[in-house]
Amino acid sequence: MVLLPTGRLLLREFILDDAPALNAIEVHPDVARWVWLPGPSLEDTRRTIEFLIASAAETPRTIYTLAIVTKADDRLIGRCGFDITGPESTEGVVGYAMHRDYWGQGYMTEAVRALVGFGFGKLNLHRVWAEADPRNIGSWRVLGKVGMRREGHLIENAFENGDWCDSYIYAILDREWEGASRHPHPDTIAQ
Repeated sequence: MVLLPTGRLLLREFILDDAPALNAIEVHPDVARWVWLPGPSLEDTRRTIEFLIASAAETPRTIYTLAIVTKADDRLIGRCGFDITGPESTEGVVGYAMHRDYWGQGYMTEAVRALVGFGFGKLNLHRVWAEADPRNIGSWRVLGKVGMRREGHLIENAFENGDWCDSYIYAILDREWEGASRHPHPDTIAQ
């Protein structure tokens, strides 16, 4: 069981009772526009949480998707996690989403920083990477603030909502992590 406390947040395993709050986050139009899948129904969200609970019991574990909960009022405000690319892999792919009301307050940076630290410190990952839509400035700024560098710009690699979209690839290596999260990468400056 993973439990990652930060200054204002607690990253914890999902429970079935989280389904309504998680669904409300993921169907919000401002959140859903950055997710490549259509907004899930409440039943879809319940099935996803059941899958995450089952995945947490697997050995070796390759999926670490955690609920982001505020310490102040125990409110579920988002999710973040790793997909380890295989049982023998030392590479983790980061993904996240947060309730619109909590954007721009540093919560996601705080959560992703804790997650990446867990990946390098406890999971012994060598490389952590993420993909961000270039139009989603807030997302790629989060990645830069935790010390990731932009490694690539994929042109029209995803077809979403009837249109081809680009992606930025951000990554950091274990040897770069020490101190990196305290010094934002220059890519976090809007272009």
